[in-house]
Amino acid sequence: MKTFIKVTGIAILFFVLAAASCNSTSKNYYYQVPKQTKDGLQVESLERSGIDSTLVIDAAKRIKKGKYGEIHSMLIYKDDKLIFEDYFEGHKYQWDAPGHKGESITWDATTPHVLQSASKSFVSICFGIAIEKGFIESVEQSIFDYLPNYQNNNADNKDYVTIKTLLTMTSGFQWDEWSSSLSSIQNDAIGIYFSDKDPVEFVLQRPLIAVPGTHFTYSGGDMQILGEILKNATGMNIDEFSEKYLFEPLGIESNDWWLKYDTGEISTGGGLKLTPRDMLKVGVLFLNNGVWNGQRILSKEWIDKSGHSFGPNYGIKIPGEDLGTVGYGYTWWTKTYEEYGRMYCALGWGGQKIMVFPDLNAVIVFTGANFKSKVKQNRILENYILPAINQGNKF
Repeated sequence: MKTFIKVTGIAILFFVLAAASCNSTSKNYYYQVPKQTKDGLQVESLERSGIDSTLVIDAAKRIKKGKYGEIHSMLIYKDDKLIFEDYFEGHKYQWDAPGHKGESITWDATTPHVLQSASKSFVSICFGIAIEKGFIESVEQSIFDYLPNYQNNNADNKDYVTIKTLLTMTSGFQWDEWSSSLSSIQNDAIGIYFSDKDPVEFVLQRPLIAVPGTHFTYSGGDMQILGEILKNATGMNIDEFSEKYLFEPLGIESNDWWLKYDTGEISTGGGLKLTPRDMLKVGVLFLNNGVWNGQRILSKEWIDKSGHSFGPNYGIKIPGEDLGTVGYGYTWWTKTYEEYGRMYCALGWGGQKIMVFPDLNAVIVFTGANFKSKVKQNRILENYILPAINQGNKF
């Protein structure tokens, strides 16, 4: 009888220890190792990755309690492994609902999320691929080389607007989507949907108020012109092109260019949905300099142009974000942390981010719905995630 009790006790102890090696608990929060699937991402536990798990779990607890507004997901990828992945309760995006918040759900790994303006970074990726494959000759070309249906707008020095100036938001076109709320049609990013003009015409008919390439103005309109250029250069809309040359090679199936104008054009400024795990795969592609599972999808040169600020694009403060001052490259935002090095990210309204940290060999993904309140994800980074990765060294 004593032998049985002893053996049983040892078995129970072994089970508990085994469970502890895979999961960690901290009061009201239960950490689980990310699931190993067939999506090409390898997983590991926080403990075995050498990360300070206490800090990460503390961050997740605070997110769950709503300390940072509405965050739907947080994923952490470090040293070639997905080490943290969790989802929280929150609202689906609905522009005409109070606070732009629609149905309340519990988010999970299989539910695609709106990327908002992080979609712009995927437009840039498509251009990098299109140039590499010879569909487009150069970013230095005038936009009117690829706009045969809009030659009537080629006046008043607008032929000096190049593909590069669109990618870097330095086109010079008059545009304002930061002075008015994204709830108002006075905001150009919203007004474009209510115009009687098609979206490309809506942008091109505007005057130049700066010499192209010299002044940063955040513009979803610039992205709409890029979508038209891509279509004319490749014979494919962005949904077809990105499917063939980006998503399919990455094994991504959740992609959905869901937002369209009444005239049928896809909204290239903010119309993509992906699952957070698929967002992460794009971040890993950038972390690995354009290579995924041994296959080159995007050139290292394009990633360098994306991850470093262009010309005048420094000292920018993004409304509604707590990132402080940032720069802007080929549609990716840039920032340098004194202790943690360089970061660049795809960023969308409400808290959608794919953040690449080359010096830390890490990628961090957030999704959320802080559409009417300040996004506070940088606080999570500086107080918890980055110190955890750096083994407790505070920023």
